[in-house]
Amino acid sequence: MGLIKRLEFHELLVELLGTRAVYFQPPEEKKMEYPCIVYQRDLPTTQHADNRPYRTTKRYQVTYIGDDPDSPVPDKLAKLPMSTFARFFVAENLNHDVYNVYF
Repeated sequence: MGLIKRLEFHELLVELLGTRAVYFQPPEEKKMEYPCIVYQRDLPTTQHADNRPYRTTKRYQVTYIGDDPDSPVPDKLAKLPMSTFARFFVAENLNHDVYNVYF
């Protein structure tokens, strides 16, 4: 179930970006094409009942990387259910918009 759910999330990000330049935990030596989305597993949230874990929801750190500071992609990421903006930074003349998304 976990892999199927992640692949579902991956395809959602591909659709949102409009290209296949979506990478899950890419190795450092991987050449990426820009604009792109890079995502990785992050801290999950766990709800408890009767002092036992009842439900756990996976969280992903999703980063949009591109040279256009006015790209509509970050706004699309912000509109995903259970999405929160984490930070913005510029590195190597590329804009990085980082979101935490539960899926």
